[in-house]
Amino acid sequence: MNYGTLPSRLLQSVDAQPNPRAQMFRGPETWQAVSSRELLRRVAGLASAFAELGVKPGDRVALFAANCPEWHTADFAISGNGAVTVPIYFHESPDRLAYIFNHCGARVAFIAGAEQLTKLLAIRERLPQLEHIVAANSGDSLPSDALRYETLIAGSGDADIASYRLRASQVLPGQLASIIYTSGTTGEPKGVMLTHTNFCSNVSDSTVDLSLQTGTDLAVSFLPLAHVYGRMLDYLYLFSGITIAYVPVVEQVSQALLELHPTVMAAVPRVFEKIYVRVIEQGHANTGLKRKIFDWSMQIAGKTARWRCGEQRVSPALKFQWAIADKLVFSKIRAGTGGRLRVVLSGGAPLAAELAEFFWAIGVPIYQGYGLTETSPVLTSNYPQNRIGSSGRPIPNVELRIASDGEILAKGPCVMQGYYQNPASTREVLDDDGWFHTGDIGHLDQDHYLFITDRKKDLLKTAGGKFVAPQPIENALKASPYILNAMVVGDKRKFVVALIVPNRKTIASSAPPEKIRFTTNAEMAQDPFVHSLIDSEIRRLTANLAQYETIKKFALLPDDFTFDDGSLTFTLKLKRRVVEKKYDQVIESLYADNPEPRPQLQT
Repeated sequence: MNYGTLPSRLLQSVDAQPNPRAQMFRGPETWQAVSSRELLRRVAGLASAFAELGVKPGDRVALFAANCPEWHTADFAISGNGAVTVPIYFHESPDRLAYIFNHCGARVAFIAGAEQLTKLLAIRERLPQLEHIVAANSGDSLPSDALRYETLIAGSGDADIASYRLRASQVLPGQLASIIYTSGTTGEPKGVMLTHTNFCSNVSDSTVDLSLQTGTDLAVSFLPLAHVYGRMLDYLYLFSGITIAYVPVVEQVSQALLELHPTVMAAVPRVFEKIYVRVIEQGHANTGLKRKIFDWSMQIAGKTARWRCGEQRVSPALKFQWAIADKLVFSKIRAGTGGRLRVVLSGGAPLAAELAEFFWAIGVPIYQGYGLTETSPVLTSNYPQNRIGSSGRPIPNVELRIASDGEILAKGPCVMQGYYQNPASTREVLDDDGWFHTGDIGHLDQDHYLFITDRKKDLLKTAGGKFVAPQPIENALKASPYILNAMVVGDKRKFVVALIVPNRKTIASSAPPEKIRFTTNAEMAQDPFVHSLIDSEIRRLTANLAQYETIKKFALLPDDFTFDDGSLTFTLKLKRRVVEKKYDQVIESLYADNPEPRPQLQT
């Protein structure tokens, strides 16, 4: 099947579904719009500039920017010339930034933002292959060897558009479109090679039933465009002719939702976890009657969740109670998301069933999917027939099967070509029959819904030989209003322990005043009352686990895991090895009373 190419799909959309608000961004005072026609003019002008700089089919061009209209301008200008976009996370470390530039051999870089330009210039001497820099929104201090994007596109017009259409028509679906360097948890990142067919097939096949409405739907774009999930979805929005509103940092999302009232949103589970925590914190900050109403409404949410998910029936009396809770509490929570969300997508990691049920109960429908960078990314989707706890069913033209050891294997037009300049790693995950080995453990139910258990490499094997999947346990713990984050430890150990980040706000607002004896996070982590509270929460939330899976001991951490301290990938997944190293002494103290057998050296 011919799915087309990225530039051809953009041109089809601009011609068939012109949109006066294709792109929106926050200006100094208000939101501003860029039409699809203006987007094409800018793309064509930049593509001409790239051609003059000698960018040819197959050349790698680095794209270093946060989410903004210029990101897509550069991406389509690159792909329209038959070149290869190499996106780099806008908050990347200097060492990884240098590694990606040098490994892919980028001769040209497109930068958006003064902060990104400063980061690049700081390592400029480490990039011998880089010849040209094109900078947008870079302020007044532009180095002499850099070109200003705004100047390059200022005079572009119909002639440039005609040239762009001609060059774009020569790009083939099987050509390499992008190299995306995976964030990884250890070692050097690998460059995932994705073709135009990979991207375009995923846009078409993963969203068959989404029914986006040109001129009506509005989507917010805050998932990093250097990550394949946010990028594929933005392609979908642009190709469907709906408006994209760019939010460069996740801290600005809440305000953007209130100002724009979007209808479509996608996020990773950690974002939904933080929204849930904020809802609970705000509810617990109430006192008197308001607090009683909030607590009662949360109970109703729990009782009606399966009904709201379409998986259970409830009595008319309970439906009536839900309607009251909706009027008093749930509607106000929805108003905090803009009040118009009709499609909310979750990907990047398994979403805890309890969390999904909560959002469905309050009227925010979250549809979970599953995929990887290597699969462009979507393999399964729960839209429109949702099954809570699952990652959905395979999208059209994708095959899934489960290997004998439980690993999920996938085949389809969205599967990558391989890892750039790394044939050994490619052979490890792509077998001779074209099956991609995902590294995830899971199973398919009788209706072919996929349930993810864990990452194969993250499975813990206790000293007793039992395998423990940490993610489901961690997700269960994070359903507690008193727990911000958790990481389970136990590989090669006698028993399982956990590192827990308590939620200071909810604990302080829920505990009796005489129990609050802490004023800082560090004091909270040492407080006996907090320890007792978290202990009871762990016991409550893990009561259904097998004996070898239960958490025997835990430590309270004063601060959450973050990207800045290296504990999270930029898709907010735990870097387990990094966390284990950082808290090595804390972990060892949990096993101190139960020393592990160690080999004795003979002297």
